[in-house]
Amino acid sequence: QVQLVESGGGSVQPGGSLRLSCEASGTVFGVNTMRWYRHVPGNRRELVATITRSHLTDVADSVKGRFTISRDNAKNMVYLRMNSLKPEDTAVYFCNAELLDSTGEYRDYWGRGTQVTVSS
Repeated sequence: QVQLVESGGGSVQPGGSLRLSCEASGTVFGVNTMRWYRHVPGNRRELVATITRSHLTDVADSVKGRFTISRDNAKNMVYLRMNSLKPEDTAVYFCNAELLDSTGEYRDYWGRGTQVTVSS
């Protein structure tokens, strides 16, 4: 069964750092663009960062200079390094990826999310 599994969330004080990881597991034949989103209840889901298979990246203005997205194509993994965390970064962070599965097509997959809480 193909799935995305996030890890690395937790609680941290303002100014702290966390690194989120996400692994595409199961019968995966290829991984295209990977993304991190975040969601706060009552708000719209926000696209945080994007990375293509060739490692081209883009991050939201709200996290620019603080968050870095990277990936390991050999391991089918994507990472989100979060520095200088602020209380407004508190959210559930979701991994999203276009995966080539047994259907022979790239399909959109989502992880279940990992909670990040920034509080003093």
